[in-house]
Amino acid sequence: MNKVLHVLVYVFLALASAALWFELQLNAKRDELTDRNRMQEDYLVKLARTIEKAEPDKNAATLEIRKDISPVEAKPVDSPEMENVLESYKAELEQVNLETYNWDGQRNGLRSVYVRDFDGHPVMDGNHPQTRNSDEDKMLEQLFNSAKTQQSRLNSTRAALADIREKLESAVAEINKLKPESRQDKMTIEELNEKIAKLEEEKTEFEGKILKHKTETEELNGEITSKNDEIARAKDEIAAKEEELEKAKQLIEKLKELLKNSVQTQGAAAAGTASAVVASLPAGDKGKVIEADNENMFAIVQFSDEAMKELKGDNPSNALPAIELGVKRPGFNGPAGEFVGKIRLRQEVKGKNYVICDILGSWEQDKLAVNDVIFAD
Repeated sequence: MNKVLHVLVYVFLALASAALWFELQLNAKRDELTDRNRMQEDYLVKLARTIEKAEPDKNAATLEIRKDISPVEAKPVDSPEMENVLESYKAELEQVNLETYNWDGQRNGLRSVYVRDFDGHPVMDGNHPQTRNSDEDKMLEQLFNSAKTQQSRLNSTRAALADIREKLESAVAEINKLKPESRQDKMTIEELNEKIAKLEEEKTEFEGKILKHKTETEELNGEITSKNDEIARAKDEIAAKEEELEKAKQLIEKLKELLKNSVQTQGAAAAGTASAVVASLPAGDKGKVIEADNENMFAIVQFSDEAMKELKGDNPSNALPAIELGVKRPGFNGPAGEFVGKIRLRQEVKGKNYVICDILGSWEQDKLAVNDVIFAD
């Protein structure tokens, strides 16, 4: 009996030792699970702060940049056809600093890792053991840093979109500025072509007259030879014809010179340089109206000494250029602001800074009046 009891005691001691060993192992695993749960909870809270919770406002105001898409033709366009180049642009992509998740006050939710049955008993443990400074800890830290980098890259992309939009606004504004100038250039070229064609017609007409006069002269010379009794009268007629012929030749030379200047003007306009017909001045105020006759469409303008020097250069004897200038009236509030019309220089008054100008009716916003300011833009 004693032997049996000794055997049972040894068995119980072995079982107790094994139970103690298993208890120690379970406690170590329990600590490991606790460390892992705490580590994952901390990382989830940190990662949540880098993930945007709110979506961009899809109803953000639509951006609008209107581009002139009307064709460039030799005619002014008061109301060109416009197109919004940002019609399909997603303005919500530019929104920054959107709300992110904040789980600092929701840690209890992160700790609810058990799935419970109808009686409230846990049926599944969702934790995964892990300790600090382990391989998984390093991987989660790397994931956290990548999430921060991704958010920074996203904000950089948004800033780049805003920069591209600003550049697009600048480019469209430049295009819209150049189109009216191109239309005006085409109008100038067509006007010069019409003048050249007219001069060609006049040249042909005068050449015909010259040929006619030559024929008549030859006929008169034949009559002089055959009719001695009409020599005196014929000589008088010949002298008159020769004088008329000389005047015609002088007129032809003037027309040739005018034609040459017109051709040069056309070449200059086609090359994009300043025209001999249309000059330009530095922007600013140049003078004022001292007399205006709106019925006969002319005005007398007094220019400043500086403006006269800009118009004629260093040589006061130079001819006055055929230039168009704007007219404004301080305090006037018309459809174009203070702008009231345009004038074209016609003839200067020698010894004074007075110039007689044509009033351009097509630009009229109001009748010109004394003390209206002349300016160049």
